[in-house]
Amino acid sequence: MIEIAGTRYSLEDPMVMAALIGAGVVLLILVLLFLALRAANRSARMAEPLARQLAYLGQHVQQLGQGQEQLRGGLQHVSDTQANAQVQVIQTVEARLSAVQQQMNDRLADNAMKSARALAEMQERMKETLHGTSKQTATSLTQLQERLAAIDKAQDNITKLSGDVLSLQDILSNKQTRGAFGEIQLNDIVSKALPSDSYVLQATLSNGRRADCLIRLPNPPGPIVIDSKFPLEAYEALVGAGNDMELKAAVQMFRSTVRKHITDISTKYILDGETADGALMFLPSEAVYAELHAKFPELVQESFSKRVWIVSPTTCMATLNTMRAILKDARMREQAGAIRKELGLLHKDVERLGDRVANLDRHFGQAAKDISEIKISAEKAGRRAQRLDNFDFEELAPEDRANVVPLGKSEG
Repeated sequence: MIEIAGTRYSLEDPMVMAALIGAGVVLLILVLLFLALRAANRSARMAEPLARQLAYLGQHVQQLGQGQEQLRGGLQHVSDTQANAQVQVIQTVEARLSAVQQQMNDRLADNAMKSARALAEMQERMKETLHGTSKQTATSLTQLQERLAAIDKAQDNITKLSGDVLSLQDILSNKQTRGAFGEIQLNDIVSKALPSDSYVLQATLSNGRRADCLIRLPNPPGPIVIDSKFPLEAYEALVGAGNDMELKAAVQMFRSTVRKHITDISTKYILDGETADGALMFLPSEAVYAELHAKFPELVQESFSKRVWIVSPTTCMATLNTMRAILKDARMREQAGAIRKELGLLHKDVERLGDRVANLDRHFGQAAKDISEIKISAEKAGRRAQRLDNFDFEELAPEDRANVVPLGKSEG
């Protein structure tokens, strides 16, 4: 940037660059003229001693007076020769100055043309660069707007998800609502995995206990109970422990809570002669299930010994699919007798159909024979009609003559 008379000009501006190049050309011409003038002055200084010598000779000529009149012609000749030489020197210098000036003008014109072409090419490249830059900028702005729109949409989703998480925390903070949440999740999984007539929600057992879900499996193993309550407070205390003391207390609390829950399920929902020899403890959280199996394997072993199987949403779905296969196999065994009876009836129907097809085939054979005989009779009737038509014009063939029946007699 340069500043002239309070106005700032950018060196990258094409007009400023053209002005600078023109000023440089003018400066170069001035320098060349200055050099030419210096050369002329140098020539003048070279001629100055000669002028002093002439003045000195003039003084001697005046002193010699009239006695040296005969030398005047020679001096005049010398003076003329010197003048001619000086004129020639001046003409030579002027010619050389003209030649140098012409060369400088040619070079300046050539440089000006080259500068103009370079400036035009530079302007073209700058236009192309600016066009490409503007296009890329427009594309980048479009992509940036799309990304900003996607970010805004994601932010809205995050805000909505945050609200859902807060509402979920509010639900899980209350035991009754947490139990309802577990029951709803269990109901959703069971309804997707099993037929509607194979399970009962909130079923009441003979001991008065209400089971969250009772799967009606055939004997063995018999109906099996699924309980959906889980120790969320103990797990949150375990995860949120800030020091060793809190961690130790949380571990003890989690262990005692899960052990009591396993014992309650074993005593309340496993009834001899009424339910299966085991029950399922459903944990609606994969995190609680993973923490239990990773850090408390003794509780898992204790649940096995008390015939309480701990399942998460994923393992519960796999278990229910196995139960579905068991139910399907049992129902197929129940229907095996009916299927066998229907197969016997189907076999009899097939035998009866074979007999009727055979009878129909015999009827078709008899009908074919009758049709063949009818065709023979029709051919004979046709030949007789032809003979009757040609009776007066042709003789009967010998074989036909033998077959002629006298009038009054009928053919047997």
